[in-house]
Amino acid sequence: MDTIPRNDFILRHRYDAFCKAVLRNEAKDYLREMGQQRDREKSLDALTQQELDKLSTVDYYPSDSYVFSSHGYDLLIDNELVAEAFASLPQQEQSILILHCVLDLADGEIGSFMGMSRSAVQRHRTSTLKQLRLKLMALMPEGGKRG
Repeated sequence: MDTIPRNDFILRHRYDAFCKAVLRNEAKDYLREMGQQRDREKSLDALTQQELDKLSTVDYYPSDSYVFSSHGYDLLIDNELVAEAFASLPQQEQSILILHCVLDLADGEIGSFMGMSRSAVQRHRTSTLKQLRLKLMALMPEGGKRG
């Protein structure tokens, strides 16, 4: 019958104790890391709408926009109500607003494009913006009151 030498038994016992200590310490490290991570993380349920908006994105597709063109430049409008109100404007007023909003041209520059005086462009632009504002306010809930 083979007997295990005393030295071999002691070495196995030491190795066994060492492995158990390593595993115990690894488990402690893991639990400590998980606790720290849990403290740093925030549940999605606990986030405010503003914080959720920072984390989210909205897909934008050009086909979702309404396109209005003037002198080779396009104005993209995403809102259907705004697009309908803009479409109801005469072509000349649309052109003035497109050149003003898209190219950021001054009234004199728009006038030279369209063969009008600067003051006529300014008059058309301001009256058209006022018309648009009134149309959109009428379409807003509660007659245009913001709340």
